[in-house]
Amino acid sequence: MSDLSGSERRKLEKLLGMGSGYVLNFSDRTFGDFFDEYRVEIDNEQYKTGGTSKANRMRTFWTVANNHVLGRVIEGLIEYANEEQCFGDSNPSLVTNCQNIAKRLLSDQPVAELGALTAISDDYDFEIVADHVREAIDKNQPEAALDRLHTFVNKFVRITSERYNIDINVDKPLNSVFGEYVKKLREEGHLESAMTDRILRTSISVLEAFNDVRNNKSLAHDNPILNYEESLLIFNHVAASIRFIKKLEASIKIKAATALDKTKNIKNDDFIPF
Repeated sequence: MSDLSGSERRKLEKLLGMGSGYVLNFSDRTFGDFFDEYRVEIDNEQYKTGGTSKANRMRTFWTVANNHVLGRVIEGLIEYANEEQCFGDSNPSLVTNCQNIAKRLLSDQPVAELGALTAISDDYDFEIVADHVREAIDKNQPEAALDRLHTFVNKFVRITSERYNIDINVDKPLNSVFGEYVKKLREEGHLESAMTDRILRTSISVLEAFNDVRNNKSLAHDNPILNYEESLLIFNHVAASIRFIKKLEASIKIKAATALDKTKNIKNDDFIPF
């Protein structure tokens, strides 16, 4: 559900010329075609609860859509109206205000830790798959990128585990590699709480289940894909875990560098020139 304020709604209604029940210069067909680009079935009954006119369906959409999707639609409507020169009110100040509304809504990502899903090496394939994963969320299509998210996690976990001398090969399942990684963290004292240890150990079985989703409910094969809400849950869980591991690994590297500097300083202090 979006958090459009009453003031923002009034500005958008004025910009889109919705006072008479219309929206810009859309016919019923082109209105539906426009929303198809955003994977929204605007002719669906859920958008007709406030009335069947285009303006009423738009108002209902504003209520039920999440902020990010709504921001993309408003951005697209402004681009369309610019191209068609069909604003309800083309006052430059109003247009700018509505562009700012879209920007505010777009800043509310459906995946809170999306910024964590970036490559951690210069591997070109890793960078490409990371780009595809983030692009899917920008398009509000998490279910279409579950296979690429799985590939991303595979690469991330294997690269992160390399510094711990964990045996890694192509036949070793993702969850097994991650299980050994968590064990190393625990043995080397990098986890401060039993709860964090338990959360990470629970993630081992989560990754095992992710293997099944990738093989049987994603576009990796000719499968019926997983529904939107569950796909979004998977994205959020994975992104939050990746963010934590990145922060933890950065902290471990800093501590190791600090310890090395102290060792060098001690050796220098013990050196007596003759």
